[in-house]
Amino acid sequence: MRMFIAIPPLSRVSLCRPLAALLTGLLLTTGAAIAQDYPAKPVRVVVAFTAGGTTDMLARSVSQLLADRLKQPFIIDNRPGGGGNIGTENVVRAPADGYTLLVGSVGPIAINQTLYKNLAYDPLKDLVPVVQIADVPNVLVVHPSVPAKTFEEFLAYVKANPGKLNYGSTGVGTSSHLSSYMLSQRIGVETLHVPYKGANALNDLLAGRLQFMFATIPSVMPQIKAGKLRALAVSSLKPSRSLPGVPTVAEKGFPGFEAGSWFGFFAPKGTPASVIATLNKNVNDILPQLEAQMIREGADPIGGSAAQYAQFTQKEYVKWKAIVESSGAAAE
Repeated sequence: MRMFIAIPPLSRVSLCRPLAALLTGLLLTTGAAIAQDYPAKPVRVVVAFTAGGTTDMLARSVSQLLADRLKQPFIIDNRPGGGGNIGTENVVRAPADGYTLLVGSVGPIAINQTLYKNLAYDPLKDLVPVVQIADVPNVLVVHPSVPAKTFEEFLAYVKANPGKLNYGSTGVGTSSHLSSYMLSQRIGVETLHVPYKGANALNDLLAGRLQFMFATIPSVMPQIKAGKLRALAVSSLKPSRSLPGVPTVAEKGFPGFEAGSWFGFFAPKGTPASVIATLNKNVNDILPQLEAQMIREGADPIGGSAAQYAQFTQKEYVKWKAIVESSGAAAE
């Protein structure tokens, strides 16, 4: 007589559990290996503006210290044009391996998708926030020929000369432009906007062809110190540590007025979380070393988690979308 022993078939659950555990282990091991080995080669840091500007200066300062800490070059690659769109899209299309990063700012990340009607990508969806580097308030500066010595005197001067004052900006829809637009709207007096490409606006302001403008503090700090421009107010809610004694627009009768710039690292969507964590930790560790230099040059170091930066950029998009639509600004 033959004897048969029935062996129950393996269930799907019994097969899937060890397989899932194996896959999870492999993913965790791979992620840990990436974090441990990263960076294993030079990292390209794209700046979507020309060399010498605020974005470029901050990117170079932080990248140099990252290179020192992580023992690999962090190479600045300036890709200006299109209001920052060219360099930003270059990073969006790059491999999501952590070896191409963007130092982005308020314009390309939070303003341009409203300003440019046919943008081929969405920076809030196609990029991953890594860490915020700094906040940089705009400062209202006037040419010395303008008789106003204080913000209150400036308001009185603008109201006494409706339609006669020209203000410059670094381009249509930039925070420089929209800051002046917001103030003119709140004052209720018409002023003429003269858009420029980049730093050319500052040259005409220094020559007296423009009467005022909002500019990032680092871009005009030398001229303020030299007495070539007069600083009357900053666009942040809190006073700037870089310009002690200069009031905020908000505290001078315009509550809630906030229209500054900010800067931080982004990576292509899909970049491993372990790489994001490595970069975030190291930038946060570096910022205290740069604090004195940043404040001296006009920036306020921020840092924080990647999640905090993601929430911040979403809020900034909502805020600037309303302002752009109200202004009627549109890029050509």
